[in-house]
Amino acid sequence: RRGPPARADAHYRDALALAEELGMRPLVAHCHLGLGELYGRAGDGRRAGGHLTIAAAMYREMGMVYWLERAATATCRDFLALHPLHQACS
Repeated sequence: RRGPPARADAHYRDALALAEELGMRPLVAHCHLGLGELYGRAGDGRRAGGHLTIAAAMYREMGMVYWLERAATATCRDFLALHPLHQACS
């Protein structure tokens, strides 16, 4: 049986594929943000960072400042989780 993180991953990926197919860029960015936050909570910094970077770039391109700040906050939170002695984002 698949746990909630695996199901969440599958749902985000399904939503991402549909949003890309329909050209819904804000939703594509939101899916990347969600996947980045999900992987960050799971301790997978490499995958989290990739999705958060994509989300931040898309939010920047679309001028979505609130969401860009949220992606940056998630990136910092994941960085600190991997490097607890580092205070760059606090």
